[in-house]
Amino acid sequence: MKNGFVRVAACVPVTRPCECDGNARRIATAAQEAADARVDVAVFPELCVTGCTAADFYLHTGLQGQAEKALADLAKSTAGLAPLLAVGMPVVVDGRLFNCSVLLQKGRVLGVVPKTHLPGYAEFYEPRWFEPAFRAHAGSVRLAGQEAPFGTDLLFEDAAKGLLVGVEICEDLWVPIPPSTRQALAGAHLSINLSASNELVGKASYRRSLVKAHSAACILGYVYASAGPGESTTDVVYSGHALIAENGVLLEESPLFRPDGGMTVADVDVVRIERERLRNKSFFDAADCLPGAVRTSFRRVAFVADGGPSAPLDLLRAVDPSPFVPASEIEACARSREIVAIQAAGLAQRLSAAKAQKAVVAVSGGLDSALALLIGALALDRLGRPRSALVALTMPGPGTTVRTRGNSEALSLALGADFREIPIADAIAVHLRDIGQSDGVHDTTYENAQARERCQIAMDVANREYGLMVGTGDLSELAIGFTTYGGDHMSMYAVNTGVPKTLVRSLVRTLAEDMPGCRDVLLDVLATPVSPELLPPDEDGGISQRTEEIVGPYELHDFFLYHFVRFGETPRRVLFLAEKAFAGRYAKKELRRVLAVFLQRFFQSQFKRSCIPDGPKVGSVALSPRGDLRMPSDASPEAFLKDLEDAP
Repeated sequence: MKNGFVRVAACVPVTRPCECDGNARRIATAAQEAADARVDVAVFPELCVTGCTAADFYLHTGLQGQAEKALADLAKSTAGLAPLLAVGMPVVVDGRLFNCSVLLQKGRVLGVVPKTHLPGYAEFYEPRWFEPAFRAHAGSVRLAGQEAPFGTDLLFEDAAKGLLVGVEICEDLWVPIPPSTRQALAGAHLSINLSASNELVGKASYRRSLVKAHSAACILGYVYASAGPGESTTDVVYSGHALIAENGVLLEESPLFRPDGGMTVADVDVVRIERERLRNKSFFDAADCLPGAVRTSFRRVAFVADGGPSAPLDLLRAVDPSPFVPASEIEACARSREIVAIQAAGLAQRLSAAKAQKAVVAVSGGLDSALALLIGALALDRLGRPRSALVALTMPGPGTTVRTRGNSEALSLALGADFREIPIADAIAVHLRDIGQSDGVHDTTYENAQARERCQIAMDVANREYGLMVGTGDLSELAIGFTTYGGDHMSMYAVNTGVPKTLVRSLVRTLAEDMPGCRDVLLDVLATPVSPELLPPDEDGGISQRTEEIVGPYELHDFFLYHFVRFGETPRRVLFLAEKAFAGRYAKKELRRVLAVFLQRFFQSQFKRSCIPDGPKVGSVALSPRGDLRMPSDASPEAFLKDLEDAP
């Protein structure tokens, strides 16, 4: 699989108790389907060779012999298949019977892993038939005419893909310290679970939560395949539940009770798992807390899951084009309210600690200042102070339009703020004349002079009112440096510093519904093009300077920011993911162009981030030099741009 992904499958064939030859044929058919889908690792249910409901027949030598013969037939029939196959069956070792996972590939039995924890409660009777893994002393076993390593100390390694696979069986996951925990701490990226979990009311939900939570705690991919159709329903029923998770995220899940069982397939990101472990310093600390040399106590068994030159390159997993904003409207609103609460609580605490009597916000009629003003009002509500202590300061200049000026006033009055207007056009003209700037020259000096004048006025008003100037700039602007140094870059507390532009929109949209008195004006703010309004309006009085026409769409910059900073992705991987996320919306050429802009600006803008004001972190990506990002201001982007240039 390209770009660090491996394809995995949870296969649930129809299984009939004690019909080993038929079960093996159906497993072989499913294995062929997995190979056709270019799967690297295919996981089958617990005891699928004999059936998980064979009960006392597990102890019958006839069934044991049939199972071994069926395994030999299965190895022969799958000799030409590339995937690593994990099938469940009883295995006799040194005169004792173990519930095992047998790993085979291309006709070879690579290893046999016994089940560690045997449930003997409620409807489970496994200790009646099997021995737990700790009673096994042999390091190898002869099975189906082949010698193979045996034990719970096996990890299966595809060095070409950088993949390390650990194995556990059903109940092993449900105990306080599953075997997969030690496997992960020893470096396993993927844990596979061969299961026979019967269905009860609410159990599927619990099982799903367990798989997700465990994959998050161990920072790994997890493939769970449970017994399904064909098993005996004497006392319990099996649903064939299949789950594939990665680091707390459920990638794929089968419906329950599919008549044919079926196959559930997903692509697991091994590279991301490695990077998450690298940045999470607590992960390997946990390994050092365990007795013994965890990382060296496992035997590694080599395999090569080579799908050949026709292996698919397209991902079988969705890539969210808006990683900061949930796709579900209900989830987006819930997250927005949570973030707003964080922002308001942070500002309220700072106002209280600074003994500030008022909060001063420079309002422009745009998204960021609207959100800052709303947060200011909510912070004062938390403190039990009147909203008249919120000074909404509009400072129209040469680029201000009637629309944004009107929205600034309308929102301020709707909130009950103390609305004030201080025009800056005359002051800017004097300042530019004083520094020798010619009239009519609308360059960077012309633009930045306006931003710095507004900052000066807002700070001076805050001083005069014994207040605090609240910053409006957002995380996206910090990332690409689209902020005037010493202008809108500076404040006394920056409430939006952790909120990217795409998320600002979500927050404002939610607040528009939660604050009916502000709804109409906020909807118009949302419909207004993003602009610093530092250049004169067009002939129709509309906005002439549109930020996204200058630097590219913010939805792309936010996507790049998330993957580049949060996961440390290489530019070529970011481009690969962006192609999937924005397929049909942006051409690859445009994605490449905007990504180059992002990289160049991100590196060049660190000096601005090195001295940003305090502000609350609200999500997993933040750029504060006091928190998440330690970066030299003189770092070079050249190697990253070269990586992007070399990307296919």
